[in-house]
Amino acid sequence: MWKRFALPLLCMLTLSASASSKKSKPNIIVLLADDLGYNDLSCYGGIPQTPHLDQLASNGIKFTNFYAAAPNCSPSRAGLLTGRSPFRAGIYSYRPVNHPMHLRNQEITIAEELKQAGYQTVHLGKWHLGALPASKDFPHPQPTDQGFDYSYGTENGARPSHHNPVNFVRNGQPLPKQDGYSCQLLANEAISWWKNNYQKEHPFFMYVAFHEPHSKVAAPQNLVNNYSEHKNAATYLACIQNMDLAIGRIIRQLKAMGEYENTLIVFASDNGSYRQASNQPLRALKSWLYEGGIRVPGIISWPNAIATHKTIDEPAGLIDLYSTFCEAAHITPSSKREQDGTNILPLLTGEKFQRQKPLFWFFYRTSPEIAIRQGDFMLMGKDNDQTPRSHGFSSIDMEYIKQLQLQSFELYNLKNDLKQQTNLWDATHQLQKQLLNHLLNEVKTKGVKWDTLPAPHKNRKVKTQWKKYKFVKTNSNE
Repeated sequence: MWKRFALPLLCMLTLSASASSKKSKPNIIVLLADDLGYNDLSCYGGIPQTPHLDQLASNGIKFTNFYAAAPNCSPSRAGLLTGRSPFRAGIYSYRPVNHPMHLRNQEITIAEELKQAGYQTVHLGKWHLGALPASKDFPHPQPTDQGFDYSYGTENGARPSHHNPVNFVRNGQPLPKQDGYSCQLLANEAISWWKNNYQKEHPFFMYVAFHEPHSKVAAPQNLVNNYSEHKNAATYLACIQNMDLAIGRIIRQLKAMGEYENTLIVFASDNGSYRQASNQPLRALKSWLYEGGIRVPGIISWPNAIATHKTIDEPAGLIDLYSTFCEAAHITPSSKREQDGTNILPLLTGEKFQRQKPLFWFFYRTSPEIAIRQGDFMLMGKDNDQTPRSHGFSSIDMEYIKQLQLQSFELYNLKNDLKQQTNLWDATHQLQKQLLNHLLNEVKTKGVKWDTLPAPHKNRKVKTQWKKYKFVKTNSNE
């Protein structure tokens, strides 16, 4: 009698344990915009119509102090995927086409960690961490070499624009022209993957790196018409709305599959906008370490586990996602490489949160070159470098990084001075000066040194000329 029921009972227990294990690990989705400014969503006071992201924020957590890992594309993505300050991975600026800088195989990505823990892993959209596809001259690791089971995207931006791009690659194979708008193509691919590749007994990690609103922008005319009064910005604003519509399709599919409640979703941008108006009221824009270059929208939703209708002012950022995802998935990171992010899950669940390292940034191409967030304050160090430099990372830039010295300093109370108008630095801030110099020394001694880099391009400019922004000092920060 016992043998008659033992095997069916054992199978039921095994299936139950398997289901329980699956449910204990959330699905994880990262929705990353490209060059989206701090006030480019309607829930952050922006002009574009973004009802799906607004709802995501309303049903989850909205951060007021969320930061990119760097002020431009490639290093920010490296920080997101590795949990390490980009200099440790050797990604010092955006990667031009046919450039040797890339995310090396030695780096362990969050996709690799999650894959090892049984996750199905998907990359969709902009890669910008090496040649895609690899070539004889640039045999760089592909997304499928760095933890992703499935990949559909582009090396850099969508060409010639977001409309009908011709440079998409699927799992290493170049594709013909893709008909449609880039954000909708990514939504199509996500839905197709769920229908044709997804194994429901395993959780999934999906990294959706949108091209919008990076230039060259394009959007359906009916959406552009919504912003006709904004003239030159109409298409930019419309492509953000188009991205929101694509995100709505992704969320609807999650709900149709019954996976929405157990999916940890993060939305953010890789850096600030190149449009200063999109970063208001913050100072500067993309490529600067002032707030306009690095502070971005940050929205996190996970209905099964975290608070709803909540706003968090505590600083956090893309650099924290690696540790946070490992904790959410109940895994111990296999990588022993030094991490710079902190697990923010306690912050999301309302428990005691203690940051292990301060958030900090290094970027050689503009000045200040280094910044550290400490409480309400942003500490910044400047080299006052006047050497004309190329737009792309060159041999003289590598040499410069290794010998860079801080010559002057800035200090801002962001709680009282969000626009960073009043420099509070004086001679009494010696401990802060030591901290900045200590972190700069880490950059110089622990940052990857590329031995073969191109010579600087003939078109060179001093730092202040590459990315200009309007700075108007007023008597009020209102």
